Amino acid sequence: MTTAPPWTYHLAPKERGTAGPSRRGSRGFRVIDLARVREARRLCDYQCRLRAVLETNRRALGRLFQSGLIFSRQGSRLGRDLLLAHQHLLKVSDLLSRLGDVAAGSNGSPCEAEELYAQVQTLLSRTTELTARSDVLLARQR
Repeated sequence: MTTAPPWTYHLAPKERGTAGPSRRGSRGFRVIDLARVREARRLCDYQCRLRAVLETNRRALGRLFQSGLIFSRQGSRLGRDLLLAHQHLLKVSDLLSRLGDVAAGSNGSPCEAEELYAQVQTLLSRTTELTARSDVLLARQR
């Protein structure tokens, strides 16, 4: 028995979760553009990752204020780094919305989309690094 989802190819695109409308082939069968589906899944994965990193950043900022560490030299530096990380996350959000527009309208080139994805990846990795630093400092203070 397989663990594949119980989707069939004759379901409507919304029921199947594909990106964009499907078209009909020469014999009347639906044709699914797998490249569009992969791009939609990639975009969704980055959006989920953005939400997770944003929540982690918010929790770190909250702990920084609740612990009172914000009033120390290290804490204020850490707060500045976390706010920079938050700015990065806002930029990632904008880039992901641009990527959604590029994917939906197909008016952008694949090179443009890859450049945007590279920027998103860079910003998310910087943000993760900054947030990890805060976790280390906050753990030391406990």
